[in-house]
Amino acid sequence: MPLNRRKFLETSAVTGAGVALAAAVQASPAAAAEAGHGRKRPKRYALTVMGTTDLHGHVFNWDYYKDGEYTDEDGNAQGLARISTLVDQVREEKGRGNTLLLDAGDTIQGTPLTYYYAKVDPITAEGGPVHPMAQAMNAIGYDAVALGNHEFNYGIDTLRKFEEQCDFPLLGANALDAKTLRPAFPPYFIKTFRVKGAPPVKVAVLGLTNPGIAIWDKAYVQGRLTFPGLEEQAATWVPKLRSMGADVVVVSAHSGTSGTSSYGDQLPHVENAAANVARQVPGIDAILVGHAHTEIPEMRVVNEKTGKEVVLSEPLCFAERLTLFDFELVFERGRWQVESVKASLRDSRTVEDDPRITRLLTDEHRKVVEYVNQVVGTATETLTTVEARYKDAPIVDLITKVQEDVVRAALAGTEHASLPVLSQASPFSRTSEIPAGEVTIRDLSSLYVYDNTLVAKLMTGAQVRAYLEYSAEYFVQTAPGTPVDVDKLTNANGRPDYNYDYVSGLTYDIDIAQPAGSRIKNLSYDGAPLDDEQQFVFAVNNYRANGGGDFPHVASAPEVWSESTEIRTRIAEWVTDKGVLDPKDFASADWRLTRDGTPVF
Repeated sequence: MPLNRRKFLETSAVTGAGVALAAAVQASPAAAAEAGHGRKRPKRYALTVMGTTDLHGHVFNWDYYKDGEYTDEDGNAQGLARISTLVDQVREEKGRGNTLLLDAGDTIQGTPLTYYYAKVDPITAEGGPVHPMAQAMNAIGYDAVALGNHEFNYGIDTLRKFEEQCDFPLLGANALDAKTLRPAFPPYFIKTFRVKGAPPVKVAVLGLTNPGIAIWDKAYVQGRLTFPGLEEQAATWVPKLRSMGADVVVVSAHSGTSGTSSYGDQLPHVENAAANVARQVPGIDAILVGHAHTEIPEMRVVNEKTGKEVVLSEPLCFAERLTLFDFELVFERGRWQVESVKASLRDSRTVEDDPRITRLLTDEHRKVVEYVNQVVGTATETLTTVEARYKDAPIVDLITKVQEDVVRAALAGTEHASLPVLSQASPFSRTSEIPAGEVTIRDLSSLYVYDNTLVAKLMTGAQVRAYLEYSAEYFVQTAPGTPVDVDKLTNANGRPDYNYDYVSGLTYDIDIAQPAGSRIKNLSYDGAPLDDEQQFVFAVNNYRANGGGDFPHVASAPEVWSESTEIRTRIAEWVTDKGVLDPKDFASADWRLTRDGTPVF
């Protein structure tokens, strides 16, 4: 039976006796001195708000792409099973009745586990399973979760089914119904903490999601949902929460702190606006930050109107860290006041998996492991992305070839069938490998880690040239003759690998000795210099087609075809159909790095 989302707007918890009460109501030395002189000691209360973010379907410390325990060079550990152990420790220390557990979004996309329960054994099917993330988070006892942009990747129906399966609300004060402009999800959650001998403490949690959803998942949300800026919606809701009696206001925001946007000026709202919210909107005590996949133990931002500090924290993604906001409250002049807030992090690598979560989800995990280890073909040689950032790598050419073939087949018999097809792809991972011999779904999934789908756009030669120039800004300008350090050659101005594109079907040099905007040289199509007026069909993933990365022209270009099948699935189908994965069937020499015409490699 669907859960009534209204029940989440306000709930209560009663503090325990003994240790929990002693931790919750305690006197400062000054208060004790007052008591000694016959004055009544002020009541105090200690509250801890815990938070995770960007879980992306990580339940266990397991790498489905490597088929083994997750490891990295820093020794990190991942997964909600570890978070469960940390949460239990905090609840034991602080008293369960004095804690709140939140998440800042991006929950149901990101691993083969989440893909499996969205597409292979979907939760939306009649009599379908309960999503593993809902099972785990229900068992751990989350109080509220903000919507992330990746919650919308599988469509509204999947998101609503997930919402129905959760024992906690999915909050989105700036996710509005496009027709009524009313919240399409609960905007806030309030929890009341009882304190012996004093009025209760009322904690309000405001959930904010990312405006970029309007671009990144346009196909699902256009005409149905709209996403105004975090700052304006916080300014609307925080005073309401205070007027409802909230003593503490915490924001769970799926938005980073940098004040920047990957989509440029395509939207009037800032992508990474959490610090803006703290600075501009009075009445907020703390913000749980998400979306940026960075680790911020504690950040303090001064509110411009009140001069008060707002404490922000972002735990590392994939359940590698747990944020703790420790609040100290004092009851003065007839109301509870926040006296201090400090933030810190707990580390998942310091604990073991909670066996309760392991038992709960062993079967779901096993099914996904079996699925990703299915053999779909045979590779004649090992293919890797190790050098794909700075050398034209056959493994990325596989992506562009599959996309070209899918689009050509889709446009056969249409007015655009005679146009040449170009295709883009990015080196998403630096560690993907398709080994010689048997090829499995997990091998191919590690190559294309996102759930992107394919779109065909009409572009002119001049627009493609501008697109390539923008992409080439990824490289650090490097003078001729100077030593080349490949670790310092890329990611200029912080641009991530997924915002650097190969484009197949053309040949071109990228002259990294030249300044950004003047790097594309010898750009040719079919052996002749590119004609700026020529029309092409451009096979592009939906993230890029909708403006992700702010590449020029592509978002506004006419769309001639699109589909909902994931590019990852198309790659698996292509390999299965071929049976043998041989670079001669897909590798192409499209581009190279040069300095004043001399090849770098």
